[in-house]
Parts: sequence; structure tokens; C-alpha cells
Amino acid sequence: MKIEEIIVANIKSSGCENELLKLYGVSTAEVFNEKDIVKVPYDDTVNRQVIIDKLHSLGYPEATEKNGLLMQLKSYTSCKAGRVNNLTHSTISQ
Repeated sequence: MKIEEIIVANIKSSGCENELLKLYGVSTAEVFNEKDIVKVPYDDTVNRQVIIDKLHSLGYPEATEKNGLLMQLKSYTSCKAGRVNNLTHSTISQ
């Protein structure tokens, strides 16, 4: 079992946890908003790049020198849209 602590751009919610759990080989996922870190334990059936690609597709690119301001803005916008969507669903279900 490997454990990755991936620093991502502008993560402000834990909405990606459920999506990461859909990846075969990922048993848990935990978001540390205050540090912009996603902690993902995984087995040998998945590789790190698959996790990175999934986070990127969710709007949370890995924070590297290559990822500039544009990627951070995209991530921030995705996070805000996810919060509005979650708020709408929780309001409807009550």
C-alpha cells in the first residue's frame, strides 16, 4: 500500500473524496483544506498519475511550478460551482 500526499491548487472542500474512492485500488481519501493537501492511500492496481489525472478532471490540479495562475483560477471556479451544487441538493432534499 502506497500513500500519496498531493498538494493541489485551491482545494476548499472535500467533494473530491467520493470521486477518488471510485478509482479501483483507492481505499480512502482525505482532504486537508488548510494545507491544500489530498491524502490518498492506494494499492498496486492504480498508479499516481491516475490519481493526479482524476483530481485534475475535478478541477484540482496538482500544485507545481508548471501550473500557473490560470490553473488556480480554474480550480477555484470549480470549487465554487461544487459548493453551489451541494447547497442546492441539500436544500432540495430537506
